Amino acid sequence: MDDVNTKLCVDELYPKENLDITEIKQQENKILIRMKSTSKSCMCPKCTCISETYHGTYDRKVQNLPILGKNVQLEIHSHEYKCINDDCMVNTFSETFNGFLNNYSRMTERCADFICTLALETSCEGAARVCKYLGIKISGDTIIRLLKKRFTQMEIEPTGDCIGIDDFSIKKGNSYCTIICNTDTHTPITVLDGRDGSSLKEWLKSNKHVRTVTRDRASAYAKAIKEEIPDAMQIADRFHLHQNFLHVIKKCINTSFPQTIRIENKDNKHETCTAISSKKKLI
Repeated sequence: MDDVNTKLCVDELYPKENLDITEIKQQENKILIRMKSTSKSCMCPKCTCISETYHGTYDRKVQNLPILGKNVQLEIHSHEYKCINDDCMVNTFSETFNGFLNNYSRMTERCADFICTLALETSCEGAARVCKYLGIKISGDTIIRLLKKRFTQMEIEPTGDCIGIDDFSIKKGNSYCTIICNTDTHTPITVLDGRDGSSLKEWLKSNKHVRTVTRDRASAYAKAIKEEIPDAMQIADRFHLHQNFLHVIKKCINTSFPQTIRIENKDNKHETCTAISSKKKLI
């Protein structure tokens, strides 16, 4: 029987062209991997100039995906480069490793990808609890900041001529935001502060090409749309259309029926009546 190589080559799991593993320590609940950078150049994140000038070295401690439920910590002895562009606002910058680890990040990109995917499928607090069980140390607030950072780095989707507008609460009864979606692709376009219509009005000033808007019953949105794009068609979405219809039915019942309705009790030998409230029973 041929010999089978059952050993895992850890070097293959990391960008070996820029990182060398110098030591691996396995503890009870943690695996510590020490690495050393071997890069000779790096691109400035601001001006994109390639620099080969070292400014110094420092140790970075970052978190990686767990192995068999054990927390994995990377200690990377990395370089700090000096930007060679005199007109650049950045003097020095830390190196990146081919998308494996970004500037000043406390976790690898694949670890951040896993956490963001888990948070979008569950919730930030729920994802934090699952991560703790798996061996990833992170809080719900950190996941929120990570999602916000990634949202700002996303490519802005072009705005079509048909959009949907609604409000949502960040903290119920305290702070609200306005979300604008593309009704053709059902994907978010942007999130605006507040729901009084002022932020929507400013956004519409640079998007005059919008011709159809689906919205809720908020008068602030209707006023902002009418002022900035008066020719646009405003449509009540399905949920609020049903809500309006139910509101009209309730109003008709309340005005058409008396306050109480007396029903004859036939089970009793004597003729008695039971009074019920029409509004409570019919609405």
